[in-house]
Amino acid sequence: MAVQLRRPILVGGIALSFGLWLLPTLHQSVAEWGEVGLLGAIALGTGVWLFNQGGSRLVELSPPSSPLDRGTVERAIQEAESAIARLETEVENPYISTSLRQQVCQLTAQLERQNLELLITGGKGVGKSRLAQVLASKGLSEQFPTVSLQETTALSAGDRTQDLIPNLDLILFVITSDLTDSEFQLLHHLKSLNQRILLIFNKQDQYLPPERVIVLQQLRQRLVQLLPPEDIVAIAASPTPVKVRQHQSDGSVKEWLEEQPADVTALTQRLNLILTEDAQQLIWGTTLRAAVSLKAEAKTALNQARRDRALPLIEQYQWITAATAFANPVPALDLLATAAISSQLVIELAGIYQQKFSLSQAQSAAKTLSSLMVKLGLVELSTQTIGSILKSNAFTYIAGGAVQGVSAAYLTRLAGLSLIEYFQEQEITQQTATDQPLNLERLKEKLQTVFQQNQRMGFLAGFVQQAVRRLRLNSCPKVSV
Repeated sequence: MAVQLRRPILVGGIALSFGLWLLPTLHQSVAEWGEVGLLGAIALGTGVWLFNQGGSRLVELSPPSSPLDRGTVERAIQEAESAIARLETEVENPYISTSLRQQVCQLTAQLERQNLELLITGGKGVGKSRLAQVLASKGLSEQFPTVSLQETTALSAGDRTQDLIPNLDLILFVITSDLTDSEFQLLHHLKSLNQRILLIFNKQDQYLPPERVIVLQQLRQRLVQLLPPEDIVAIAASPTPVKVRQHQSDGSVKEWLEEQPADVTALTQRLNLILTEDAQQLIWGTTLRAAVSLKAEAKTALNQARRDRALPLIEQYQWITAATAFANPVPALDLLATAAISSQLVIELAGIYQQKFSLSQAQSAAKTLSSLMVKLGLVELSTQTIGSILKSNAFTYIAGGAVQGVSAAYLTRLAGLSLIEYFQEQEITQQTATDQPLNLERLKEKLQTVFQQNQRMGFLAGFVQQAVRRLRLNSCPKVSV
């Protein structure tokens, strides 16, 4: 089956590889060039035009810490609009784009709202319902008529809180002792969303006075990086009744349990101050989270569409690599053809994700991926595993070339999938980004993750079988330009 190749680097690399194979007299002089000279020949002969392409970059907006300003929130809304516009440009799905467009149009109006949404949450038995009743009896709704107070069961760090409670302005997080690890993780998750929180140590009456002080101090010290000390308060929403003993005139003793008034002074004072002075900050924070959430939703939809376009491309290149490595009897020249293929794959994947790479960047990325694979031991491990699969099946008639070809295809697939995962994290912009250096540590992490995901024996066995079938049908690659 002929493969139509209209990519200059790929065509030049494979042509140069096979030309060197067919013309042994040139082998010695080419070897003297070294790796840099070979890649330079590819660049000069087939890809100089890539250097003339331009673009721009966009800085990622991270949710900032309080205090916010309106300009920051408006920029976040603009970034959400930009992400949605890019989605509309690349993906034909009116339902998704229309829904997101309607939501983003509402964000500017939300900046002007006056009502506030408060939530009481926490684990079982911490006194959430009783606290809601006490706050209502203290006249919270009368003093702040635009405040709405609701209650929910305990959340978890895995919840998409901004989707679960989209208009949440302030969380009253109730506990009854020192923090558990899950509670700490949830607080950290909420703060990463720039969520305003009051941590409420309830049922303090169940501790001796010195113990109450110690628990409160421990909470404030442990959470010093997450919450200001004044946002951690101790209360007793439903104090334990006190036993009262009264001696009667006839010498008898009368006993009864006397209910105690709720002790929520520290909380109501802090709430009054926040609702009076920081109401605008709460609204801005909620609007910012909504904008970031919409942007993330648009990015997820866009990345899925781009991934759908990228996967067939990776599959095409992995089989080209397999056929080239299998047909080429000179191991040193396999590296040349593979470098050309990998560089072209980097450029095309970057183009799908609007992260335009120059030729030199693509070559550097391909070389970096190859180097990482060697350093991480992925090349040796993959080759050994694929070799063992081939030996255990009826593929031995092409065992030598098959190991080389299948391994090349598999490693090309790993490189492509790693680049997909890496590019998906990059910023969405209406313009094509360029001159973006690779984050080597992040790329290394993606490569390791992808390798682990694709190292299952069942997947590898199926991949080897598919590769061998293709190698049988194409004992050498047929290239037409």
